[in-house]
Amino acid sequence: MQDEEFDRLEQAAEASLMETALRVLRGRIAIVSSFGTESALLLAMAAEVDPDVPVLFLETGQHFPETLAYRDSLTRHLGLRDVRSIAPSDEALAARDPIGQLWHFDPDACCALRKVEPLDAALPPFDAWISGRKRSQAATRSALPLIERREDGTVKINPLASWTPREIDAEMTRRALPRHPLAALGYSSIGCAPCTRPVRDGEDPRAGRWSGLAKIECGIHQPS
Repeated sequence: MQDEEFDRLEQAAEASLMETALRVLRGRIAIVSSFGTESALLLAMAAEVDPDVPVLFLETGQHFPETLAYRDSLTRHLGLRDVRSIAPSDEALAARDPIGQLWHFDPDACCALRKVEPLDAALPPFDAWISGRKRSQAATRSALPLIERREDGTVKINPLASWTPREIDAEMTRRALPRHPLAALGYSSIGCAPCTRPVRDGEDPRAGRWSGLAKIECGIHQPS
């Protein structure tokens, strides 16, 4: 990304950051979405600006069926025209997780195989990508910046970084956005089915991910 383009992003008001990024970097920017409990708002905001923006969904092969159904219905609802399912190769799965149980004894290796490496392979055509991370999701994300310039020159953009759960819920209600079906069952952050549980009262929204382990991120995002 050129310095003047990065400067335009930094100078954009927070409320217009998404629109500025999608217009300035059209054809060179993607959204990475889990189609989780709060994903609809980020995707709706993007669809208003450019429904052709590539949306990368990591198809790990371990998702809840409800997530896959929600991905498809939300895509239709928003009119998104370029949602791409990114998955590990059959050869990699056969060599490193032939029975689909790697998550049970080495969740870091499972995330590397099913998330980190496929995304790393999918991102090189893009100069920037947008994530839906928020500072309110966990203590490890409390200092999350709106824009992150990475060592390789690419940029990660977090347009909803400052939004609170209450603000997100209110805006999703105002827009009449469909909700992930597991949200009503206490799942505030949804990843792969074997490693996700409902969240209890008073816990961080991401407390249900890798519960009981020291692991807090899949490896795509590092603590800010």
